Amino acid sequence: MPELLAVAAITVLAVISPGADFAMVVRNSYLYGRTTGLFAAAGVAAGVLVHVTYTMLGVGLLIAANAALFTAIKLVGAAYLVYIGLRTFFSRAEVTVDLEPKQTLSRWGALRTGFLTNVLNPKTTLFVVSTFTQVVGPDTSRWQQGAYGLFMSLAHLAWFGLVALFFSHSRLRTSMLRAQKALNRAIGATLMGLGITLGVT
Repeated sequence: MPELLAVAAITVLAVISPGADFAMVVRNSYLYGRTTGLFAAAGVAAGVLVHVTYTMLGVGLLIAANAALFTAIKLVGAAYLVYIGLRTFFSRAEVTVDLEPKQTLSRWGALRTGFLTNVLNPKTTLFVVSTFTQVVGPDTSRWQQGAYGLFMSLAHLAWFGLVALFFSHSRLRTSMLRAQKALNRAIGATLMGLGITLGVT
């Protein structure tokens, strides 16, 4: 249960923190409509599964090969969460979105764009690795790790699906953007607390 709660908390915070995935889904939803935005969200969720797969394999090998190195990476991961928390908390800039339509975008084009945006995003890599090194141990079974990874992917799908719905309506889009600064403060403070707690556990 503690592992599950930690995975859920870190994942939710990572998902709702504005970044490249957020800007891309917002753009597609605003310019091309709800359906295109939803396909982009599905692409993001698929990209997360790629990060989860190589992380699961790497963490498992690391635990088996060198426990001391795994512990060191765990501490670095906790420090990264604190660092991202600080940056998010004190962030003043709002997420910028390019709203100039460059070309028409098909559903499959949106899916591909979402997938590549996430797969090539180093922020997602670091969040997934940090999360797994905090909660996965020698006794964590493969099916549990797979369940954590599936949860991460579904959380991205659910959140960015909501983003697509919001940003395809002008009134909802305005309300969401107004809440961004307060959201950043809440996310940052929680991430710092989680990083410190997990690092000393």
